[in-house]
Amino acid sequence: MNQPDLPFAPACERNKQPILDVLREALPARGLVLEIGSATGQHIVYFASHLQQLTWQPSDQQEYLPGLTARIQYEGGENIRPPIELDVTQTWPDQMFDAVYSANTAHIMSWDAVCAMFAGIGRCLRQGGVFCLYGPFNENGEFTADSNRAFDQQLRSRDPAMGIRDVRQLETQAAQQHIHLRQRHKLPANNQLLVFRHD
Repeated sequence: MNQPDLPFAPACERNKQPILDVLREALPARGLVLEIGSATGQHIVYFASHLQQLTWQPSDQQEYLPGLTARIQYEGGENIRPPIELDVTQTWPDQMFDAVYSANTAHIMSWDAVCAMFAGIGRCLRQGGVFCLYGPFNENGEFTADSNRAFDQQLRSRDPAMGIRDVRQLETQAAQQHIHLRQRHKLPANNQLLVFRHD
C-alpha cells in the first residue's frame, strides 16, 4: 500500500512526546477517549499506539475529516474508532466518554465556541473523568512569553475572535459544568497541559 498524501503539522511532531508523557499519568487506565479537533490525526495515532488499553475517538469539523480519515486508515490501530464530525457549537456525540483530550483548539475558537466546548464536555464526560487541554495560555490576563504575545497578535489579525485564553477564565467556564482544574503541566515552547476533572 503506497503512502497517501497525508496532512501534516510540524508542531504535532515536536510536541507529541511531551504531551504523551503527561497523558500516561493523567488518563484513566482503560476507557474511551474523545479527541476534539483531531486535525491531521498525528496526535491520536501516536497516543493510541502507546496507550493501547484505551479506545480513541477522533473528531473534527467536516472539512478536516477526509485527511483525518486517510491517516487513521493508513496509520491507525485497532483501538482507534473511525473519525466523527464534531463542531463544538452543534450536535455532540450521543454517548459518554471516560476522558476528553484537545490540543491547540481553544485559541483558534471564538470565546463562545470555547464556552460551548466546556458545556458539551460537561454533558458527555463521565463523572470522575478527565479533560486534558493543551496549548498556550495566559496567566492572570498576562502573556507568559513574548512569543505567545506575538502569536496572539497573529491570531487576532487572522480573526478577531481568536486569541490565547486565560487560565482563570477557562476555570470559570469549566466550574459551571462541575469540571475543575486539578493539574497544570508546563511543556516546551511556552505551552501547558491543563488537566480538569469532572467531579
